[in-house]
Amino acid sequence: MKEENTLTKIFAYLSILSGAVWLGAYITRLMVSYQLFNIDMNFINYVNKQNIEGIMRTIAPTVNITFVSYIIFIVVFTLFLITTNLKLKRNGWLFIIAIIVYFTLPFEVYLLSFDYKIISDIYFSDAANFNKVLDLIKEQLHTFSGFPLIILFGYFAAVYFLLFKPLTTKDDK
Repeated sequence: MKEENTLTKIFAYLSILSGAVWLGAYITRLMVSYQLFNIDMNFINYVNKQNIEGIMRTIAPTVNITFVSYIIFIVVFTLFLITTNLKLKRNGWLFIIAIIVYFTLPFEVYLLSFDYKIISDIYFSDAANFNKVLDLIKEQLHTFSGFPLIILFGYFAAVYFLLFKPLTTKDDK
């Protein structure tokens, strides 16, 4: 990374920062969201009309952070790949990270569409329908029930590849 220009280093830094923020918010959001449901995806008995607004106001910041930081991460990571001098052929770790990021992108974009609906219903509608928001969260968790774990393990693997940089070939100069 020493031979990279300043712009590429900035993109790398912003990519790591936004990726870390996204991953942290993603984990927090999953933990909070799954606490609302039983194993059979019915609401826990403490979710009722009296506290539903408070629950939604608690979840809303994690939805916002997840939504914004993922978009920033994808844009900045792509800019990093475009501007870097690192070749994917010689840096297998970067290639695998790119595969993980771009393989999960379509699924995450679909999940972001749920996030957009949730954000719209909470912040931009005249009378927020929190039951509708809870149903959206339930549908989102049900649609890709195991996918969040795949994403988490994939991005944890990406952190490993970023730290240890395996599969790097040396230049034959």
